[in-house]
Order: sequence, then structure tokens, then C-alpha cells
Amino acid sequence: MPMPASQIEQMIKDHLPDAEVRIEDLRGDGDHYLAFVTTPAFEGKTRIQQHQMVYEALQGRMGEELHALALQTSVPEAG
Repeated sequence: MPMPASQIEQMIKDHLPDAEVRIEDLRGDGDHYLAFVTTPAFEGKTRIQQHQMVYEALQGRMGEELHALALQTSVPEAG
């Protein structure tokens, strides 16, 4: 059974509480998502480390309930 976007967003926010998260359903099938995640926790981390932090938040559900997730990660702009 596919994982709803709201659950993905909540799992990321639970793991990275100060994150801004936006999820897009790429195909409208509830199985292929794009996640935009912005958080100060990514400061000083490589893109790979940032993605690993998001995957860690999903607690091993990638490839199971969550079939495909593209990630765009960033640190908030100073303002």
C-alpha cells in the first residue's frame, strides 16, 4: 500500500523538527514523490549526507511502502 504524502512529511518533520517540507506527487499515483526539504540541520553537510538524513527519517520504508522519492535538499537562505 502506498504511503500518503502527509505521512512522509510528518516523518521528516518528526526527525528534523525545524525543517520546511513540501511533497509533490509526481504521477498522481501516491507512489512517486518529490520532496523539498529545507533545514538549518543541513548546514555544513554534503548533499549525500543531507539525503541520508532524510532517508533516516523514513525509517527504512524506502523501497517498501515508499516506492520512489526524489529529493531536493537545502539550507535556508540567510535573511
